[in-house]
Amino acid sequence: MPDVSVPDELVLTTDVGRVRVVTLHRPSAANSFNGTLCAALADALERAANDDAVSVAVVTGAGSVFTGGIDLHQMTDRSDHDATETGLAAFSDFLTALSTFPKPILAAVNGAAVGIGVTMLFHVDLVLVSDRARLRMPFTAMGVVPEAASTLRLPALVGRQRAAELMFTAEWIDAPRAVALGIARSVHQHDELLDDAIALGARIAEQPLPSLMATKRLLLAPEADAIVATVARENAAFSELLALPDADARVLAQLDKSQRDVPRA
Repeated sequence: MPDVSVPDELVLTTDVGRVRVVTLHRPSAANSFNGTLCAALADALERAANDDAVSVAVVTGAGSVFTGGIDLHQMTDRSDHDATETGLAAFSDFLTALSTFPKPILAAVNGAAVGIGVTMLFHVDLVLVSDRARLRMPFTAMGVVPEAASTLRLPALVGRQRAAELMFTAEWIDAPRAVALGIARSVHQHDELLDDAIALGARIAEQPLPSLMATKRLLLAPEADAIVATVARENAAFSELLALPDADARVLAQLDKSQRDVPRA
């Protein structure tokens, strides 16, 4: 595929035929989501959605990590209220752009995925994982709750008891187990992952775009309102827990540990 290494951009995009490859590009911070990256990714998704030359999107990460999750150092920085509010608004815009994306969207999970790196996958149509990929939802360990409507979407994917176990224990999930659980479609050799995802996207893109979009609309419709309501409940619970004494310190201490533990090889 074409080289997409453009320095100083948080989100890189390139087209391979009718497939738009969208790459998270914040490798110095494990591709973690700050407000700027959220805004850039939302914009990239919106542009792909509105481009008639694009039938399928593929999201992946730069380097050896898919994403280390939300940059809560910024999101919980109460010394800069405006930056925090801007970051949270950008996160909301990104989640809306992803959960309502009107075309088929694939993820090529090239390495570790933490927090939103996992929960965003529940809004992706097809998830391909590298044999080096590992997933973790560390929310309970951080003293907060899951986000991105994952308390709705994960039980729908894996069943309530498995979802409860994964969320309560905050344990790592390796690539084969992600497939066995139904979180991912298939495991791929690391060096072949992105090419395989693009090839699958190209197969899908052979179909007429109006048909693809109509089918995607029907797939999204049953849970559209429930996703909005679930996100509101999760956000309210998150805010309540973050208001508890020493909550910020507990969140950031676990976040630092979690991101130090992110496998990068």
